[in-house]
Amino acid sequence: MNRYPVWKYAIIVIALLVGVFYTLPNFFGEAPAVQVSSAKSTVKVDHAVLQKVQTALDAAGVKPDSLSLEGTSVRARFNTPDEQLKAKDVIQKLLITDPTDPGFIVALNLVSRSPDWLTAVGAKPMYLGLDLRGGVHFMLQVDMAAALTKKADSYAGDLRTTMRDKNIRHGGISRDGNNVNIRVRDEATLTAARNLIADQFPDLITTSTPDGAGFTLQASIKPEALRKVQEQALKQNIITLHNRINELGVAEPVIQQQGLDRIVVQLPGVQDTAKAKDILGRTATLEVRMVDESAEARAAELGSGPVPLGSEKYLDRNGQTVIVQKQVTLTGENLTDAQPGFDSQTQEPTVNLTLDAKGSRIFKDVTRENVGKRMAIILFEKGKGEVVTAPVIRSEIGGGRVQISGRMTTMEANDTALLLRAGSLAAPMEIIEEYTIGPSLGVDNINRGIHSVVWGMVAVAAFMCVYYMLFGVISTISLGVNVLLLLAILSMLQATLTLPGIAAMALALGVAIDSNVLINERIREELRGGASPQAAIHAGYEHAWHTILDSNVTTLIVGLALLAFGSGVVRGFAVVHCIGILTSMFSAVFFSRGLVNLWYGGRKKLKSLAIGQVWKPEGSDLRSVASRRVGE
Repeated sequence: MNRYPVWKYAIIVIALLVGVFYTLPNFFGEAPAVQVSSAKSTVKVDHAVLQKVQTALDAAGVKPDSLSLEGTSVRARFNTPDEQLKAKDVIQKLLITDPTDPGFIVALNLVSRSPDWLTAVGAKPMYLGLDLRGGVHFMLQVDMAAALTKKADSYAGDLRTTMRDKNIRHGGISRDGNNVNIRVRDEATLTAARNLIADQFPDLITTSTPDGAGFTLQASIKPEALRKVQEQALKQNIITLHNRINELGVAEPVIQQQGLDRIVVQLPGVQDTAKAKDILGRTATLEVRMVDESAEARAAELGSGPVPLGSEKYLDRNGQTVIVQKQVTLTGENLTDAQPGFDSQTQEPTVNLTLDAKGSRIFKDVTRENVGKRMAIILFEKGKGEVVTAPVIRSEIGGGRVQISGRMTTMEANDTALLLRAGSLAAPMEIIEEYTIGPSLGVDNINRGIHSVVWGMVAVAAFMCVYYMLFGVISTISLGVNVLLLLAILSMLQATLTLPGIAAMALALGVAIDSNVLINERIREELRGGASPQAAIHAGYEHAWHTILDSNVTTLIVGLALLAFGSGVVRGFAVVHCIGILTSMFSAVFFSRGLVNLWYGGRKKLKSLAIGQVWKPEGSDLRSVASRRVGE
């Protein structure tokens, strides 16, 4: 009746082993480290960089505990913060020769001291929030002037296309600050252009002035439209930062607007500090422009002449000069998705782009009208453009799907797709404030939080052991297993634990012990009703299960609601709360019954249970002798 089959005990053993295995990394602590990452997509961190760092540290007399190439970064771990700071200075002098245009990011970091065999199988410690461990704080300045300039450029391109479609001739369209100037020859054309702008561009106001034999029509963005552009630029950049941080896998980031043009980003518990700074600081945007194939442009590419008016010079990934027109055909705003892939014929790494409806239409028209000419796809990072590829247009390209390649490696294709997929920044941003909150600031919070959980658990354990005797001991062991599994799952999910998370953990302990109280009281009730000890155990667990399930499901619903509609620390509380409910159901019911069955299940002539005093209700016809025997 009260015996588990072997497979159930196997589940318990496996759960305990997994719990111990994934909880273990949290007890090894962290070591100060220096991390070297690439600041540009064209600069690679490889074994050659690793060797340079090793040689420089040896020459300076700094001996790291470990030095390794992990993915796309070099990490050097040290014993003390003093060695860490000295190593950072040495590495910076070695790798960053031009501070105005650094090719590498050298950042202080904290890495786990977990053994390699644990890390190799994915057993990593969980993160701690800013209030417990510290983290990274960034303040970003949004270049609103660049956002307005970009919008004016967009209006200039749209006006050029619209006037061409309406067959309105003009003598040139150019941008002057945040204004767009249109030159026309006569009053009839001036009137037609003004009416077109009033009809299709309601955010523009026009003024006209004589200009020699013709007129200049100046289209300016309305003040309310300027404010809207700035608000949208800030909002889009915040969304983009969210997307980029999600790509990094950072839990519970804080991204808030501060003032009219600043954004505060806090990354609690992030370990890969250098990578976070790299991704957030890279203002990658995509532009598609036509290559200038005039004779003057060819001469400029060879270095024997100046860049023609209306064109710009950029370098491709091989360092070759490419002269492209200033007019932008498409931007990253028309991009809806970017995924790495491989060319079906050459098997070269590629980036596959998907354009929106407007971008698809423009791209189709441009490729149809420029067959045989070259089109440059330019990636702008930190204000500097690089031609990713400049292929010849062989035929009209429709459908909104574009494949770009340019002798990229698989890692380059992944990084480029990540930057473009994360979203186009409406305006460039610059990190104007950066600091790392040290772990010492959260030590007091950690101690208080741990003490509250530990002493609360000790008090509960003492009460349960005194009041329920052996069954109280089993309940206490189940409570410890609940904490073990909860920590293991949080570590497996790489969740960020904050003070609200510790509060949720304490609440989970209360929920778990409440389930054991229900089970123990139900067993006592069965004993008072005259049931045999074995029958009381069976009936107690069976009948209490339904009550436990109902109460936990209703509590879980509240937790899921907090998870769905909450934000920030509320979501952190909800995550721990929901996981704690699930682990409590396993430990309080399944695991505790396994221990009870293991202790009592093999006894055929069981006469009493060590579950504390079973009080006899008044008026009961049970014999007092029997009552005393089962209460021993």
